[in-house]
Amino acid sequence: MFNNNLLKNRRIIITGGATGLGFSMAETFGSLGASIIIISRNEENLKNAEKNLRDLNIDSYYYKCDIRDYESISKTLGDIENSIGIPDTLVNNAAGNFISKTDDISRNGFDAIVNIVLHGTFYFSQLFGKMIMKNNIRGTILNIVASYAWTGSPYLAASAAAKAGVLALTRSMAVEWGPKGIRTVAIAPGLFYSENTWRNFGISEDIEKIAVEKTPLKRLVTKSEVSNLAAYLISDMASFINGEVITIDGGAWLSGNIINDIFSGLGGDFFENLMKKSRK
Repeated sequence: MFNNNLLKNRRIIITGGATGLGFSMAETFGSLGASIIIISRNEENLKNAEKNLRDLNIDSYYYKCDIRDYESISKTLGDIENSIGIPDTLVNNAAGNFISKTDDISRNGFDAIVNIVLHGTFYFSQLFGKMIMKNNIRGTILNIVASYAWTGSPYLAASAAAKAGVLALTRSMAVEWGPKGIRTVAIAPGLFYSENTWRNFGISEDIEKIAVEKTPLKRLVTKSEVSNLAAYLISDMASFINGEVITIDGGAWLSGNIINDIFSGLGGDFFENLMKKSRK
């Protein structure tokens, strides 16, 4: 699909890059010539991911970092600059989520999601932006959001609020930092298969069937499709795209809210059991 050198000489940070979509993007970007820097709190996952990337002959590095902690990010970026060089691309992919009725969300639960998704994205983006502007480097920030950032979603109020904040941040930075050589863009993926998500939320064939039926293209998006879109958006091929969010969900959000349809179709008992499982 792409020239193998599309991202040659690029240094790309991916938060939440050790597993799931983050790791898929790391593989894709690395296969296109980029040096990959993966960020996570879980060192075991980081080590495994780095080994797997290096087995693919991808120039890769990992840093353990808590994106909720401003000082941790500042130190990590300093370490990256000193050991690898100044990165030119940041992918804010790290996220957290759980299913709950809005009236049941605890203050700590709400804060936990917002701290990872919104605060973490802002902290990393601000420090990254300062670094590359100080060094007169042109750069790109890619944020991973969701269509419920603008539609809202029942039972995902914390995540929806946080993702809406990230979307507003994307557009705000695009206008403010565009003249300084930094593009800011976002992707809103539809539901895609993830082993951790399927296990943690107890997603079954019944849930997947409802999601597929709700999607006009009658299937779920794949991580590789999202990763290919991400590669395009951070590349010079998309050098004039700024402040835009690209939805890749097969048209699902245009058909209504999948989350609401899932719970409406499966009944109250299933909903209660799923919420209990998502909190474990």
